[in-house]
Amino acid sequence: MDLIAQAVIWRDQDPDAATRAELTQLIETNNITELASRFESKLEFGTAGLRGELGAGPNRMNRVVVARAALAIARFLERNRAEYLDADGGLSVVIGYDGRVNSDVFATDSAQIIAGAGISAKLFDRRVPTPVAAFTGATTKASATIVVTASHNPPRDNGYKVYLGGKLFGSQLIPPQDAEIAQLIDEISQELSFDQIPKGDEVEILGEEAVTAYIERAKELVPASNDLRSKVKITHTALHGVGWPVVSQLFSQLGFELLPVAQQQEADGSFPTVSFPNPEEAGAMDLAYETAKSAGSDLILANDPDADRLAVAIRNGGEYKMLTGDQVGLILAHEIASAADGGALGNSIVSAELTAVADRFGLDYQQTLTGFKWISKVPNLIFGYEEALGYCVDPSHTPDKDGITAALLIAELAANLAGSGSSLGEHLAQLEQSYGKISSGQVSVRVSDLSIIGKIMAAVRSNPPAEFESETLEYTDLSHSKELKTDAVILQSKSAKLIFRPSGTEPKLKCYLQFRGDEDGLARLKEFARELISSYQ
Repeated sequence: MDLIAQAVIWRDQDPDAATRAELTQLIETNNITELASRFESKLEFGTAGLRGELGAGPNRMNRVVVARAALAIARFLERNRAEYLDADGGLSVVIGYDGRVNSDVFATDSAQIIAGAGISAKLFDRRVPTPVAAFTGATTKASATIVVTASHNPPRDNGYKVYLGGKLFGSQLIPPQDAEIAQLIDEISQELSFDQIPKGDEVEILGEEAVTAYIERAKELVPASNDLRSKVKITHTALHGVGWPVVSQLFSQLGFELLPVAQQQEADGSFPTVSFPNPEEAGAMDLAYETAKSAGSDLILANDPDADRLAVAIRNGGEYKMLTGDQVGLILAHEIASAADGGALGNSIVSAELTAVADRFGLDYQQTLTGFKWISKVPNLIFGYEEALGYCVDPSHTPDKDGITAALLIAELAANLAGSGSSLGEHLAQLEQSYGKISSGQVSVRVSDLSIIGKIMAAVRSNPPAEFESETLEYTDLSHSKELKTDAVILQSKSAKLIFRPSGTEPKLKCYLQFRGDEDGLARLKEFARELISSYQ
């Protein structure tokens, strides 16, 4: 079937006026290039579900793609019913959504389709942070949780994150479940149009009580009162996401005073003040720096749009310095480990090792494949993190990264340090002196042609560099690993570590960098990595 015919069939079932009009225009102008982009491939159901640009066709996020995914999840749960029974002995799905364009529409469609399949659908009545939905699904022992979010992706993206109950305890789905759901999506696409998918109206609405339950649990992670909290000045930005209503309630109830970046605190799917709503991207934190500097804040806490990630910036003279994910990970690992009575620390292969912390406090430690779908599965986990600003500080209740509870623990520590005449910066320096300083960073290449990523990875494998600054680089190809099999290559010397890996959620090649020593060495390693990638393109 040619592209025009495929587009006509899609348009005729599409319930969304905007995407119907988009397709009509492409059909009438015979825009084969754009039609090919939408119809010659499809969004793959994999890393935590779906993620992609909004638009018409199977290779975009839209109501038809979402409807197929929702029905596939319902069929998956029915097919594996005994494994995913909820606390009431039936099947149920919690559904949350963020503030991106069409998130509420996709969530409502999903709830109606889940209900139409005879499964209890529980839909939030408001936009909520991903951790709130994940907490609700896990603590109520739901069969599955769906969150409509694209996290920190570009403004025109949306996504569909899926968690499973049962033995996975509300954590992100992993193989082989993802492949089974993907197969069901393919079958549904051949079987039913959007209008033919059954929909029901019996949807349970989750409201203030669910949000309050999350906040009350978060408050248990710190002492009930602490007079020092009002002494630390904190600036917070939600980056036009959904974190502020929950963050402000939680922090104010505990006695913290937060100064919001007013232009960015309300959820807005157009992200008017940032081109890329990711705290790690250039320019994303500029307004937070300006606000903090004007107020003389001691600390900046930044959540990404669905508030599952946290960026931390500390005052450095008259300016502010953003800590790396590995630095925040070390701070939180030490804080949680020092108060723990057993358990395990975990992080991904692209993050700095926590062996020294685990050894000091007699804890287990495990590195995993990239992503919290793996980190959350570490046995007896008490803390897990990934260098991309993701931290899980309460895995017994929220088995996923949570930028809100992580922010709370950082703020509590900052208050206590200030009360003793110290600061987060001084504390971090002491930890790095004790455990060894690892400077970390990243070089990435965003592409429009995914074949470029394959070309670079092939070149790294066939022609890896032999050394960096006179130190031999040992080569490891994780595609051949038994324990950590993935599409990644590690080059490591005594001082340097480079990890080449295609992103699982964006059209990017990432090179994660670690240097044992000062930041000048990291800067040299970054330049080495850039030149190397350039030579491979």
